[in-house]
Amino acid sequence: MPSVLDVHGRKISYRLRAGAAPTLVFFPGYASDMEGAKALALDAFAERRGLSMLRFDYSGTGSSEGDFEQGTLAVWLEESLASVDALTDGPLMLVGSSMGGWIALQVALTRSERVAAVVGIAAAPDFTEWGFPDHLKQRLASGETLRRASPYGGEQVTTAGFWASGQSLRLLDKDVEIECPVRLVHGDCDTDVPLDVAFRTMRALRSDDVQLKVIKGGGHRLSEPHEIEAILRTVADLLEPAP
Repeated sequence: MPSVLDVHGRKISYRLRAGAAPTLVFFPGYASDMEGAKALALDAFAERRGLSMLRFDYSGTGSSEGDFEQGTLAVWLEESLASVDALTDGPLMLVGSSMGGWIALQVALTRSERVAAVVGIAAAPDFTEWGFPDHLKQRLASGETLRRASPYGGEQVTTAGFWASGQSLRLLDKDVEIECPVRLVHGDCDTDVPLDVAFRTMRALRSDDVQLKVIKGGGHRLSEPHEIEAILRTVADLLEPAP
């Protein structure tokens, strides 16, 4: 069973692996959780390397309590920061998938003194802006909740509160003051987060040490064995000391 952290009354489920620094921290995507293929592969990687790792579920997702439709980007960022602060010590390597990549970048900005590196997997900063046509943004701005069929099955829900929160935390319209190494892994067939978003993110980051790895034929999930292996190689390369 996962452990639980109380964040302002919200019960956040987490799993913490003890080990050496840096602590790997995994941030799931929108409506995803800490038991996905990429999170589990990263945890197994941490076990093999003897590294500490933290993974958790945002409120209303996975094994955490709460109502998903009450979640906003700001709420989940607050939970992410609280989890990092309460459960880890020392340097961090942040790994975020899709929306989790957006949150990882926000955490890197807020905890810059601790973050040694960031890895974005199909990272989706600012998707509340570029991910919705104007007519849907108008409906969200008016307070409507959007319910659409998800390409992965089930229903995709976007609340007005989540959308407004995301709009207030946009990054790509300015210089992103992150100085640490950043690695972006993106599929060239990603129809959810266009490859151009990865290039925009790379250009916006202040760091001089930013690399984009494009996976031929890769979609948004990047959960095929060879895609996960590419992600793990990216993390491993960041762990190697400079010659």
